[in-house]
Amino acid sequence: MQWIEILKAVLFGIVEGITEWLPISSTGHMILVDEFIKLNVSPAFWEMFLVVIQLGAILAVVFLYWERLFPFSFRGGFRADREKFSMWFKIVVASIPAGVVGILFEDICNELFYNYVTVAIMLILFGILFLAIENGRRDRRPQVRAISGITYRSAFIIGVFQMIAAVFPGTSRSGATIVGALLIGISRTTAAEFTFFLAIPAMFGGSALKLLKFGFHFTPEELIILLTGMLVAFFISIFAIRFLVGYIQKHNFKAFGWYRILLGLLVLAYFFFSGRTVG
Repeated sequence: MQWIEILKAVLFGIVEGITEWLPISSTGHMILVDEFIKLNVSPAFWEMFLVVIQLGAILAVVFLYWERLFPFSFRGGFRADREKFSMWFKIVVASIPAGVVGILFEDICNELFYNYVTVAIMLILFGILFLAIENGRRDRRPQVRAISGITYRSAFIIGVFQMIAAVFPGTSRSGATIVGALLIGISRTTAAEFTFFLAIPAMFGGSALKLLKFGFHFTPEELIILLTGMLVAFFISIFAIRFLVGYIQKHNFKAFGWYRILLGLLVLAYFFFSGRTVG
């Protein structure tokens, strides 16, 4: 196996680790990186790799937030934390829309929308939404400042926005859910944290479906590439998550909105001037 393929996997892991948690679309960035640096793998493996590499990213959330996620305690005897169970029930409710769409319509959505035009449009559209929401929130105080204050209705609304991200690549799963949360009066920090936790069933479920579809008959080279990408994504995600949480405690999401708009325009310009077709 050529070392260059491992280095490419490292690069994709870095891109995944950063862009999965910042609301700037990991899919959009992966498509751009793939235009210039292509893994020497089959199309079927590449399609699976784009999703399963996210497992490394999601394990970073589990690592960083284990104490807030695990609903059982063994200190002074076994007990269950009702507040954490309530949070998980809300996460389940929020996961339903995207889960249904993913199971029933994944192939159709990929065929219809997995192209650079959709990615660019959604990058720009949600970039504009970030700017509009932040301008509208300027003189408003958020109504919800903790995950415990999120109702089941609010969780379902956030889940609908996650469903939009599942249908339209370029939306950004984290970007869509944060936009949904901000629209219904949830604070930036709480919106980001709920997005992190909501990613756990979404990514595990999506990765499981892709692995089942691909099968588990990896060549040694394919397995090394996949594990390398996941491992790098895990470590980079730790830094990306900490950066985002620290950033939004002092700043708003406008910078990400402008970045999305610029990236979307660059994607359109690149593919237009390169003469590429939509598909």
